Amino acid sequence: MHTLLFCLRWGALALGLLSASLATAQTVAFTNATLYPITDKVIDNGTLVIRDGKIAAIGPASEVTVPKGATIVDAKGKIIMPGIVDTHSHLGVAGDHGEGSATLNPELRILDSFWASDPRIKVARAGGITVSNVMPGSGNVIGGQTIYVKLRDGTADEMLVKGSVGGLKMANGENPKGDDKSPNTRMAAAALARQKYYDAITYGKKRDKAAQDSDSKAPDLDLGLNTLLEVLDGKRIVHHHTHRSDDIMTVLRLQDEFGFRLVLQHGIESYKLAEELAKRDAMVSYILLDSPGGKHEAAEVSLQGPAQLEKAGLEIALHSDDWVIDSRFLLRTAALAVRGGMSREGALRALTINPAKMLDLDKQLGSLEVGKDADLVLFDGDPLSLYTHVQQTWIDGQKVYDRSDKSQRLYATGGFRVADRYPHLGEE
Repeated sequence: MHTLLFCLRWGALALGLLSASLATAQTVAFTNATLYPITDKVIDNGTLVIRDGKIAAIGPASEVTVPKGATIVDAKGKIIMPGIVDTHSHLGVAGDHGEGSATLNPELRILDSFWASDPRIKVARAGGITVSNVMPGSGNVIGGQTIYVKLRDGTADEMLVKGSVGGLKMANGENPKGDDKSPNTRMAAAALARQKYYDAITYGKKRDKAAQDSDSKAPDLDLGLNTLLEVLDGKRIVHHHTHRSDDIMTVLRLQDEFGFRLVLQHGIESYKLAEELAKRDAMVSYILLDSPGGKHEAAEVSLQGPAQLEKAGLEIALHSDDWVIDSRFLLRTAALAVRGGMSREGALRALTINPAKMLDLDKQLGSLEVGKDADLVLFDGDPLSLYTHVQQTWIDGQKVYDRSDKSQRLYATGGFRVADRYPHLGEE
């Protein structure tokens, strides 16, 4: 009997020690760091504690106690800020993100095309990106449903941001029209979108009537119209590809007509409508190109554009549209925005908390606050300096990129084609 009691007590003690060990193993404290909370003042000589994938404490070293048994990361000389949120990306879906058989495709889910093993995801992590809004292409008036993903390892479903719904991709301007397909004018594109939304309203009324009246016949299931009802009910945000100021105004007219929530994606000439957009408290996810290339709709891109929108009172985001801008260089666009007159604070917010708001994720991520996801980036200098490197990227409290690992560093210096084909370059 005594032997049995001893074994039970020893077993309980061992289990307790194991549990305590597991608990402390999941606790990490970054010390001696300069912390950029984004929604609060910069903290010099700060301490950041993460536990079980969440931020557990943040503040000056004199005010934050490092938990006993925590793994300590000495971040002296490093700057830590929230992970970068990219509001417009095509990671994981290159070559399989545009369905050309139809013009209106609200029922399509980019999730069903997403390749979780895309090596470009590792490139994005090397650029400090932790969350991406992965979208269908812009060759359709309605391209399909977007997904909000954490750039961690796993299946497509495991990468989805917990609790997120995703948005709806729409487009106007040159991309969804052409001589060899319908529509071939801007007015036709707008009319097609308008009619589809009215079809959804009619469909919803019939569905609701059937639910309340047993004598009424419910309409046949329509996945596309169901999706548009989610948009009209505010569950999904419309992410609308649009460049020129006249096309932006068309999008705003559609929003006025149907009341959907909206993020203007690209918005090259949105600065020309700064006052109008400010009246609406509009959300603009801007693409800041340092060279407009061959797309004539981007001919009037301006380094001063983000600054003009900020001056008007708008909170904007900056995005990559990867591959248009390589994810590694999204930080550079924020530096260009500052060069064009945007505030440093506004540029950093445009990479973090503002895009999080545009994805309905700002309660969960986008700033360094207790209770938020432990999505972090460690820099060896000013995040807006061309001489600065991303040293580490963490998602949900797990390190997913480390520049000190030579094989991982290749994703930052050579891109995935080098890293995947010539891994020996990372060796001594």
